[in-house]
Amino acid sequence: MSDFVILLLILFLVICLILTVVGFVFYSGLFSEVVIRTGSPPVKNITIAYKFRKGSYKASGAAYTESCSIGPKLSSVGVFYDDPNQTQADQCRYVVGSILCENEEKPDEELQRLYEKFGYKVISFPEVTCAVTSSFPNRCTLSPVCGAYRVYPELQQYIKERCLNAYPFLEICKGDLIHYMCPLENLVDFCVPELLEKKTSDDTEETVEHKDADVTESAAGEPEEKSIPVIQEVVEESRDVVEASAPLLESSQPSLGEEEGQSEDGGKGSSESVGSGSSFEELDVEVEEEKKNEVEEEDHNGQQKPVMGETIGNREE
Repeated sequence: MSDFVILLLILFLVICLILTVVGFVFYSGLFSEVVIRTGSPPVKNITIAYKFRKGSYKASGAAYTESCSIGPKLSSVGVFYDDPNQTQADQCRYVVGSILCENEEKPDEELQRLYEKFGYKVISFPEVTCAVTSSFPNRCTLSPVCGAYRVYPELQQYIKERCLNAYPFLEICKGDLIHYMCPLENLVDFCVPELLEKKTSDDTEETVEHKDADVTESAAGEPEEKSIPVIQEVVEESRDVVEASAPLLESSQPSLGEEEGQSEDGGKGSSESVGSGSSFEELDVEVEEEKKNEVEEEDHNGQQKPVMGETIGNREE
């Protein structure tokens, strides 16, 4: 029996816990209806004390806690400049602070000096007549988290469908409501000086990088550019050498012709000398043959000596 009672108590506690969580979720406004419209914003021109930050939007809670601790009675404000879906979390830029005054009021000097003492800066945002706005219940510490989860996707979808130029996203915690607005005019006036300085510094860094790249490219191209004139000079020098040697080649050609002629003449003379030598040899052979014939005739006739003398005499005449 006692075990059954213990089980019932445990079941009752679990049900109470579930109901508490569900009630808290409903109370925080997680299931509240989100209505987005275009018209006049909930605030006019405002003067705020702010700190510029860069990083994930999830870390903005600590910044809200710091600003609220300095001025607990003041309304909190946050301005978010980058889309976390398109920008890396550590590169998102935003400001968080407190509203010092609205409309034509002047800020409290002591309160302003107090914020400046903790490193806050002061800036005024102008009044706009047209903005994309929405609201969410501000009932507990989880309301800003639930509001960001519910409202921002709806705002982005609304702006995208209508092709509106709305920038930046402002979040103002005022009373029991959290107001969300995106100005449709005077967009640059809602940018803090630090944001503009960051842009100019990024632009200068990009220009410096481009200049360095151009310098390296030009340095890499210099040897090629220098080699072209050198090659041209070498070609011109070779042309000059060829032109200077042309007359010498022309003068050498006649001399070569003369040498060839002389060599031809010498060949003719040698052939003629050879021919003359061969003729003398032929005469000697004929003389010897005649002598032999005469000797044979003398042997037959017995008149070798007279005949030889007559024949030799006749030859000498």
